[in-house]
Amino acid sequence: MAERDGSARWTADGVGDQHGRVVVITGANSGLGQQVAHVLAEHGATVVLAGRDSGKITAAADGVRASRPGAMVQTADLDLASLESVRKAAADLAGRFPKVDLLINNAGVMMPPYGLTKDGFELQFGTNHLGHFALTGLLLPSLLSAPGSRVVTVSSNGHRAGRIDFADLQSSRHYRRSAAYGQSKLANLMFTYELQRRLTIAGAQTIALAAHPGTARTI
Repeated sequence: MAERDGSARWTADGVGDQHGRVVVITGANSGLGQQVAHVLAEHGATVVLAGRDSGKITAAADGVRASRPGAMVQTADLDLASLESVRKAAADLAGRFPKVDLLINNAGVMMPPYGLTKDGFELQFGTNHLGHFALTGLLLPSLLSAPGSRVVTVSSNGHRAGRIDFADLQSSRHYRRSAAYGQSKLANLMFTYELQRRLTIAGAQTIALAAHPGTARTI
């Protein structure tokens, strides 16, 4: 951890030993997800790169192995815009790993033209929030089996411009890309707060966290 201007800033050097821990990262074939995969693999974690394009995910996993000799890297097919895919991915992961120490809900879409998920939800709300909501719920038994496990959902300061429009949740009456994105990121935060509240009441050791990743060139 480096000091700059009197404030503490985390760097990759501050990551502790991750041997024995299983990490699942959505959207890990590029950008922030891929960088997190590299860092955690370097520190000994078993890292599962999950994504909808099996070719890109496989290539990303090969890239981690090439740069981190001996890295324990696996992949999982996961399309967050399909709840059937989410269920299959969760069942696959639960079958492979009796416990998951860290789930990073990183994947997302940002301000695309209007579209729907395979289940008929507005694309940004369905992918960024509902897909991760379902994945987290289905993996919760595996997370609860790991003492001190974490669910980290990547939100955005864009949530400040968002509001949950219950009268037009799927933006079918009026679609604005930025508004729909803000709604999905606000939903990420509301989900995190409520999940943590319920975990606390249950006395679980699992912790739910949300993060604003800052501005990063991920393309």
